[in-house]
Amino acid sequence: MVELLRKYHRLHLTILLIVMSIISFSMSVFRVFLSHSDMFLFLNWNLFLAFIPWFFSTIILVKPNLHDRKLLILVLLLLWLLFFPNAPYILTDLFHLTEELSMPIWFDLIMILAFAWTGLLFGFVSLFNIELFMKKYISKRLVPVISGFLLFLGSFGIYLGRYLRWNSWDIISEPYALIYSIGDKIINPFSHPKAWGMTLLMGVLLNMIYWSLKALELESSDKFST
Repeated sequence: MVELLRKYHRLHLTILLIVMSIISFSMSVFRVFLSHSDMFLFLNWNLFLAFIPWFFSTIILVKPNLHDRKLLILVLLLLWLLFFPNAPYILTDLFHLTEELSMPIWFDLIMILAFAWTGLLFGFVSLFNIELFMKKYISKRLVPVISGFLLFLGSFGIYLGRYLRWNSWDIISEPYALIYSIGDKIINPFSHPKAWGMTLLMGVLLNMIYWSLKALELESSDKFST
């Protein structure tokens, strides 16, 4: 696996994500040790969920021989899409910032931001990987449009998770209830201003961050190639 990650220029990025995950986990354990409260240990579960779309997208990237197996690649893409909102979802854990004050608020702020940024990177790297896959089969001009749409779709998933408490696996355990809930928001959009307001603004924020990172990457590669 290490050689495959190196071949597809993902080894250093993967090491960085692992180090950031360890730092975030260590901060949560340190907090438990000092405060004797396990209030924020759930951040580790949320970070694990953010890891899942990265895992599926990485398999798609480093195993191009799977691309000919259409059913399998479709399943992997659907699993990626299903879990993708979990990556930026950790941003909304900032809502818990003042719920438990057994530690200085600045510590909790830094800790949650560390988890959130790590989760975001898992999600964004997974989208980078999916873009590389898409460029093999569709026009390169369409890829940024689809990526932007996927970020808005992920934002809608964040709303479903944060406010309606749906989980990614509910598509299996409660498919009809989930489909009804989503369908109601689509059919009656003006009856759900919170849903579409959060989806729109969170989608704008995610697009701002994502395309900023892409622009920085492009600028850096152009600079060193001249």
